[in-house]
Amino acid sequence: MITVRHGNERGAVDMGWLSSRHSFSFGHYHDPRHQGFRSLRVINDDRVAGGGGFPPHPHADMEIISYVLDGALAHKDSTGTSEVIRPGEVQRMSAGSGIRHREFNASATDPVHFLQIWILPEARGIAPGYEQKAFPLEEKLGRLRLVASRDGRQGSVTIHQDVDLYSTVLREGDRVGHDLRPGRYGWVQVARGQARLNGIDLKEGDGAAIQDETALLLEGTGDAEVLLFDLA
Repeated sequence: MITVRHGNERGAVDMGWLSSRHSFSFGHYHDPRHQGFRSLRVINDDRVAGGGGFPPHPHADMEIISYVLDGALAHKDSTGTSEVIRPGEVQRMSAGSGIRHREFNASATDPVHFLQIWILPEARGIAPGYEQKAFPLEEKLGRLRLVASRDGRQGSVTIHQDVDLYSTVLREGDRVGHDLRPGRYGWVQVARGQARLNGIDLKEGDGAAIQDETALLLEGTGDAEVLLFDLA
């Protein structure tokens, strides 16, 4: 069964410097029908204007993944980490026992567009940690590239949960398949462009919850960038 979460039905926030769409309940947006999916708790589609950003704030017991689509996102946290995330890079921050951080547009003039993803960890109170890696376009073009996993295999960033996160960039006519093992679930998020999942047309911002399916087929119906979560 595949259940589509249409992008234009997501929660919306517009603060001037921030325009955000929430796939699941977050902050002031609450919808009892959309509280997350399996261990996937947050997918926020954020656009931050030049010079804008989130002030320092705390997190605990959450795996937070930042996936930049356009522009550059600066990150500073209480562990002393200070980095800039650019398109093609994936950052994982384990909030664990507690961390404070701030995220802000690295440019004073150009916008930054990114997905912020929260995943519930398999254990509470772990030591806070951070990891960032680059995944070149050629590794994702017309294929699924593992970018985050529990064991960090294939050079992916390591997350403290039984989740495999794949990224793919599809041109029109490209086809990529993925098999879900028995008892596994999936979530597909179209970060941009348009694609087809098992015959269902999806557009930018759309998500799809997948259960009781084994074979998945993603097709490019135009240029697209898509994330696929394989979830316990």
